[in-house]
Amino acid sequence: MVRYAPYHPEGRSGVGIRAIGRHLPERIVTNAELAGRLPTNDAWIRERIGIEERRFSAPDEWSSDLGAMALADACEQLGLAVGDIDLVICGTYTPDHLLPNTAAAIMSKAGMSGTPGFDVNSGGCPGAVFALDVGAKYVASGRYPRVAVVLTDVGSKLFDPEDRTVGVLFGDAAACYILEPTLPGTGVGEALLRSDPEHYTSVYAAREARVDGHGRPKKSAFGDNFTTMRGKDIKQFVLGVIPDFIREFVLKSGLELDDIDFFALHQANRNLVHGILDALGQPRAKTLTNIERFGNTSGASLPLVLRDAVDSGRLRPGRLALLTAFGGGLNYGAALVRWCGPDDFVTHTP
Repeated sequence: MVRYAPYHPEGRSGVGIRAIGRHLPERIVTNAELAGRLPTNDAWIRERIGIEERRFSAPDEWSSDLGAMALADACEQLGLAVGDIDLVICGTYTPDHLLPNTAAAIMSKAGMSGTPGFDVNSGGCPGAVFALDVGAKYVASGRYPRVAVVLTDVGSKLFDPEDRTVGVLFGDAAACYILEPTLPGTGVGEALLRSDPEHYTSVYAAREARVDGHGRPKKSAFGDNFTTMRGKDIKQFVLGVIPDFIREFVLKSGLELDDIDFFALHQANRNLVHGILDALGQPRAKTLTNIERFGNTSGASLPLVLRDAVDSGRLRPGRLALLTAFGGGLNYGAALVRWCGPDDFVTHTP
């Protein structure tokens, strides 16, 4: 049985989240604005999804632009220069280009040189856990003691302009975990990661030519590529699989659900977030939602919830947080984090 244990192989230090940077585009898009061009209305969106507004990136803003700003915000919180980062990992499903990796574009725009970086494509939304787990393992190895894990997507650029299903749901944002060594017994624990490839097409970027009702070609900012989602499949998967997955993970960690102080859940839909807590028999007060303000921001949504929880005092040092993310693949994962305070981190000299 795998029990909860922070990363400290061979008695070495654990791995903690030292800071969470964020960046949101300036443009706020309300439900009323979307209702002006899509067959929907404000009441429907609020009731079915829980969104009031979201952010859309500007035409010349891409994943690397948002990611570089989130990285800069995280470094500023700690008084670091970007050159103090030892490794950059980017989780995204909307890369600036097919080649090279978006981590390289982020580092270029951040003014970094000589630092290694690469991307983790775990299906967009699950990156909040999948990419975090990769970064934690690199810190735990001792080779890269300060790792930036950047989750960034410009999902609005991958829309079919006439598709209400995705058009009302997604927003653009970036978040950045800064991971550093901590004292044993604190920080990020082992994660549990899974994939259900039988539902590969429940949410994916379809590569196909599309035309509107007048036969005119439709394009996204990525050309003939469009986010495609079957909402009923996702709802059935989330409510049918995720609660039992969380129960299994918590049990394997040697804990009970009541031991969890805070549930940080991917913001796929406010009703789904609340549905997960209800199915677990846990009070909704044990979580926060940001989908009302930001929409579904893919991999950034979960770390943005953590940032809100820290800023509001809901998540304090010593408390145990359960992170759960799910999305394309269908991939899903969970990780436990014993939240760290400044005194828990091992001094690291840049």
